[in-house]
Formats: sequence, structure tokens, C-alpha cells
Amino acid sequence: MNAPAGLAKLTAEIDGRTPTHRDRAIDGLRALALLAVPAGHWLVGGFTLDAGGGLHNASPLATFGALAPAGWILQMLGIFFLVGGYSSYLSYRRRKGSARAWITGRLIRLGRPVLGVTAVWALLLPTLHYGLGVPVATLHTASTLVVQPLWFVGVYAVITALTPCCVRASRRLGFWSAAPLLGSVALVDLLRYGPYADVMPSWVSLLNLLPGWMFAYQLGVSWADRRLGRREAWLLLWGGAALFATLLLAFHYPASMVGVPGTSRTNSHPPSLLVLALAATQCGAAILLRDRLARLLLRPALWAPVVIINLAAMTILCWHQTAMLAAAVPASYVGEIPGLTTAPDTAAWILARVAWLPLFAGLLVVIARFTRHLETPWDHTGPIRRASAAVLAAGFTYFALVA
Repeated sequence: MNAPAGLAKLTAEIDGRTPTHRDRAIDGLRALALLAVPAGHWLVGGFTLDAGGGLHNASPLATFGALAPAGWILQMLGIFFLVGGYSSYLSYRRRKGSARAWITGRLIRLGRPVLGVTAVWALLLPTLHYGLGVPVATLHTASTLVVQPLWFVGVYAVITALTPCCVRASRRLGFWSAAPLLGSVALVDLLRYGPYADVMPSWVSLLNLLPGWMFAYQLGVSWADRRLGRREAWLLLWGGAALFATLLLAFHYPASMVGVPGTSRTNSHPPSLLVLALAATQCGAAILLRDRLARLLLRPALWAPVVIINLAAMTILCWHQTAMLAAAVPASYVGEIPGLTTAPDTAAWILARVAWLPLFAGLLVVIARFTRHLETPWDHTGPIRRASAAVLAAGFTYFALVA
């Protein structure tokens, strides 16, 4: 059987095994949001080489501020939280045990892959340094990049644990249950950017961490609860777009959705009101396009990749930075290679980085073949092995964040 025929058979088989009640649009939106994470990190994750051959983080946004609007498309965490809330509501409603058992099961599913990637990297660090002579600077950079996307999993886990509260809020307030979260973020932004910003403690911005990311999740819960329909979606779309434009033009919020080296303000860590405005716009558009997307994904050739991406969701989130490092670290021994180890401050770098993206994706596929099992239950492992993995993970996280 030739390759095209085999691929056609595989896509047809995946399509045939899909239950008729499966919500293909939700899976499609999740896959789209998942792919935006590595795409965004790979495009802004530049490096520079020091005199000793060590790699250091560098961002093209520091030079090319005009690229910031690209982040308005690639920053799709709002969509991810929307479908997360939608799916969690349905799962919570179908649960057979207690709410506590449901929450425990969800948290274990989220924590297993994170524990796996950090434990593996804890073993890799001494091997790379003492066995292969990788500079400490490179190991610091690599550790930071690996931990960078994992904060999202932690926040998502906390919000998932609050699903019962989100369900009760939706049943009481419906679509408007997300409004207090929006108001909370607006108030904190007023405190940290308003007339009394100089006397506010630096930690006040952390108050936005939970409500900022919970906003779209609550919208997803209300969507699944049938309290958010097309009329409310139009309100989200146009209201979010109007708020986004107002914050940019009248209140001078940074245009970039991610942090830019050398700037004092950032929109995403923790989320600002601009992030919620973008999330509202994206969520409104996603809800309005749901039926059209569902019809599009009835095609087996389009549906099969969506299934594969969803099955490897945590693998993609946890290991995509490792895939980029698998190309950049060996390249650092060669010297300055455009798009990999040269400073991201020229248009040529951008073109070269785009050309490297297929390699990063291929390396991620290879890595996934060996790490995919970390998403499956570890029932066959004993408490000593699990405890050892936890200690290794804690050690690696300490090195990445403190050392």
C-alpha cells in the first residue's frame, strides 16, 4: 500500500471511530489553541551566543515592535480556557462519583505529564553538563524555557478545581457570571496603572492571576450550560473589540500580548484587562463560528489531525520547548547560525526562523513518540518511583526558577 492510500485509510478509520455525538467544533478549537502555543514560542524564542558558547534568551519583539499584532492571533489561551470550561462542565455533569473524586482525577491527568517532563530534565541537566560539556548558561536558558509554559498548567489546574463554583455561578447568573471577573481585573489594573500606582505594592498585580484566566473558563461553563448563545456571543465579539481598541488607543496599553525585554509593563504575566478584551473577542468569534467549523470537520482529512493533536495535548504543551532546544543546543557548538543562534534583530532572522519551524515540529513528533506514555496512568509504578520523580521535578524547577 502506497503512502497516500495508507494515509487515506488512516483518516477514514479515525473518522469512522468517532462517535456521532462527538462535538468536533470543540475539539477543533482546542487543537487550534494548542498549535498556537508552540508556534508563538518558536517565533519569539530567539537566542544569542556568549563568548563561552552559552545560549541566552532574546526576543525579536525587542527590535520589531511592529510584529506585536501577530500576538493578537497567536495568543489563543482565551480559546483554550473557553473550551476547557465547556468540556469540564459536561464532564462534571456526567460524573458518577463525588465532586472531590472528579477534581482529583482531573488534577492527576494534568500533573502527570508535568511531573514527567521536569523529572526527565532533572536527569538531563547533569548528563548534558558533565557528559557533553554543555555550558551552564545554556542549561539555565533551557531550564527557563522548559518551565515557561508549565505555569499555564498550574493555573489551569487551580481553575479546574474551582469548576463546581463556576457551575453554581453560571446557574445563578448565567452569561453574566463572568462579569465580576472582568470587573476584578479592571479594578486591579486601575490600582497598578492608575494615579496611585506609585504607592501600590508590586504584588498587587498578582491579584489578576486567577480571575484573569478564569474569565474565559467561566464563559465556557456558561456556554455548555446553555446560558450563552449567539446574542451574547455577538456582545462578546463587538464589546471585546471595542474595549481592546479603547485600551490600546486611549489608555496606551502595550500592544504586545507577551512580555518584551526592556519594557516595564506586560499584558500576560499576570493578565491585564487587554488580555480579557482579546479573550472576549476571540470567544465571541469562536461561538459564532462553531456550526461552520463543525461542518468543516466532517471531512476526514481535516478531522484526523484534530484527533491526533487532542490526544497529544499535554505532550505538545510540555515538550515543544524541548524540541526547539534539541535544534538550538547542538547548533551552539557550530557557532552563529541564522534563525537559531544569531541575535533576533534583523528581518533575515525572521525569515530564517520561519524556515526552521518544520524542523522544530519534526523534532516534537520524534520526542512525542518517546514521551507520549507519560500522559497515561502510572498505575504500574510504585510509590518510591513516584516519589523519586517528584523529588527530581522539584529539583529541576528550583534550578530553573532560582539558581
